[in-house]
Amino acid sequence: MATLIRWDELTRSADLIPAKHMLFLMDACYGGLALTRGAIPPGSMRFLKDMLQRYSRQVLTAGKADEVVSDAGGTRPGHSVFTSHLLDGLEGAATSFGGILTGHALMAYVYKSVGSDAHSHQTPHFGFVDGDGDFIFDTSALAALEKKPDSEPEPDLDVFIKAPTYSVPSVPSEESSSETLKRLMGNPSEGIALYDYVNELIRRAVEMLNVDRFPPQTPISNEEFASRLQRYEEAIKEVEVAAILLARWGKADQLYLIEKIFARISEVEKPQGGTVLWLNLNWYPIFLLMYSTGISALSGRRYEALWYSLHSPIDTSPRWFGERTPPVIVPTVQELTGIVEAFKRLPDMERKYVPRSEHIFKRLQPLLEDELFLGRSYEKLFDDFEILLALSYANVRDEDPRHHVWGPPGRFAWKERGRDNDPVYSNFVREAKAQGDEWGPLRAGLFRRSAQRFSDIADAYGQLLSRVNWW
Repeated sequence: MATLIRWDELTRSADLIPAKHMLFLMDACYGGLALTRGAIPPGSMRFLKDMLQRYSRQVLTAGKADEVVSDAGGTRPGHSVFTSHLLDGLEGAATSFGGILTGHALMAYVYKSVGSDAHSHQTPHFGFVDGDGDFIFDTSALAALEKKPDSEPEPDLDVFIKAPTYSVPSVPSEESSSETLKRLMGNPSEGIALYDYVNELIRRAVEMLNVDRFPPQTPISNEEFASRLQRYEEAIKEVEVAAILLARWGKADQLYLIEKIFARISEVEKPQGGTVLWLNLNWYPIFLLMYSTGISALSGRRYEALWYSLHSPIDTSPRWFGERTPPVIVPTVQELTGIVEAFKRLPDMERKYVPRSEHIFKRLQPLLEDELFLGRSYEKLFDDFEILLALSYANVRDEDPRHHVWGPPGRFAWKERGRDNDPVYSNFVREAKAQGDEWGPLRAGLFRRSAQRFSDIADAYGQLLSRVNWW
């Protein structure tokens, strides 16, 4: 025991070293170190420069307090599992695009590598003891940021740096994502934890929606179309549950997270060229989120949440849509309208009049049933949302509804004019008009809060439906 040194003595002594950044690497377990973790997101040269200016004390240990740390078994002769992966990371395995190696990236790499090693029975522990900067092993890539003598400062280069990420369970393993969200939403003191948890779900979805998983040049086939839809649906499943629960149960000061979900998912990189079908289908995950969030909001008469499902502003290329931050409904509907018939490629959808609507109806029912237990009310809520979707799109895009009104027709459209003649649209409009200015969607901001505006659009859209012949 005489050879041991106390952790607090080590850190106090280290403070005598005039270094802004320190990274402690220990091939031993930790014994109650007070560490904090901050996920370092992808950044830029400006970001790395900022990290250099911030103070930091970072620690990476071989295992947690209750784990036995192996002294051998590594892939390198004479080295432990931990040290072997640490050396791999230092020699280049943990570097990001552009050759940048940061302390955080190294710690994330070792954490993942040791934790998943078949010969490992330990999980590294890492984080910040103090500060929020980052240890940069080689600053040569940042030389271009330095000011040149006797010259004006040059603007920082915006060179993208991909920082490796890690996955750390933030909740007990027996707790589902849905249970975690409900617990955090129900506790006013957990506001920051809720924000962080939703952000983590968004990050996972963004990673799974990476353009490499959905190449735009793949040959078109029925099988590939069905496969892409399934992969899109799986990618957003967790964040979709978050949006559903926020729309149904979220407090007023939590609803902004719905807008954040739409904003971040819409920012997923989209290819600039390729097959039109695959390019347009990139908007399908957002379309699905609009439906699930909107139906959930209607189930609880949460009309402010309904507004977010249709009107959350998203950042788009002005070359595409002419306006930098249109409501989510505009680009999503525009992009998917041109490929509606493609949904007939799905099994059992060949003879459907509105195949996209039918597919979404079928896909969402089990998910919403699990989370909200809607029962027989599901079909009416689905129809009501599709009507509001169509009329809201018309409201946004058509300044004068007397001249032209259009919105995406769904199942409600063929019900209204089909053989069974189920007037779901007429009934919806009649009930809404009866409530006048007190109608919930109006009070939440839809249709410019104007009962007259809604009436004009609904009447014009009704005339459009009367001219539709499904046979």
